[in-house]
Amino acid sequence: MNPITIKPTAQGKVRDLYDLGDKLLLVASDRISAFDYILPDEIPHKGQVLTQISCFWFELLGDVVKNHLISADVEDLPEEFKPWSDYLRGRFMLVKKAEMFPVECIVRGFLAGSGLKEYQAKGTVCGIELPAGLVNSSKLPEPIFTPSTKAEIGDHDENISFERCVELIGEKDATKLRDLSVGVYTAARDHAAERGILIADTKFEFGVVDGEIILADEVLTPDSSRFWSQELYVEGEEQPSFDKQFVRNWLNANWDRQGNPPHLPQDVIEKTSEKYIQAYEMITGRKFNF
Repeated sequence: MNPITIKPTAQGKVRDLYDLGDKLLLVASDRISAFDYILPDEIPHKGQVLTQISCFWFELLGDVVKNHLISADVEDLPEEFKPWSDYLRGRFMLVKKAEMFPVECIVRGFLAGSGLKEYQAKGTVCGIELPAGLVNSSKLPEPIFTPSTKAEIGDHDENISFERCVELIGEKDATKLRDLSVGVYTAARDHAAERGILIADTKFEFGVVDGEIILADEVLTPDSSRFWSQELYVEGEEQPSFDKQFVRNWLNANWDRQGNPPHLPQDVIEKTSEKYIQAYEMITGRKFNF
């Protein structure tokens, strides 16, 4: 639970946002969501993993695209948040305020999830025609940009075509977001592969600061991406993952998605926490400290 007594300006499924006037304070909680529901149990250290892996990627990919990160150092916390320094350490980011685009920028390098379902039905993913003969977890000939709308909590994101994206934000910005998204994904994919992880797909969010498009929100975390083991990868099968697929699988087997989601068993909570930490350590090459 977030112990901070200052009321957030806004809350997402995982993050609490505090408007500081000229900048924002983003705090990643240990909440976890699945199938657009916030689950009743928290995953220990999850918020710290999300923040610290995002900070790693922001630094690594700084030459590919600028980002919104100002600081993640507790010394830079505003005075009114200093009483909660111990809680906030490792799980907050001070960021620039950006005018966010109303689309989520999804890049897929492998066939999985909703993309697999559409491909099996139509031979396409978000209207993009793909070669015949692909199966579950097939590597795509090249990464594809498949944007979606941003849904309110409890609603479902809607996959949209590139043409619909153009209608929403204009051709110039849609093209720029597509090119940036694929570029960032490709750089991250290559780094992760060297560390034994396949990035099957991921979600980016972009905004504008001083007329320039920058990368914002979280980036390439186990919440926003499918991370697979390169060593255990087998085309045609479901892949062992380092993300919340472990939770999704348990829910699929134990919940009919009617009413509120059930509590997770303790072993599922602990295993999910271990997976998040393992993803951080493999990708960054750093020991996770908490």
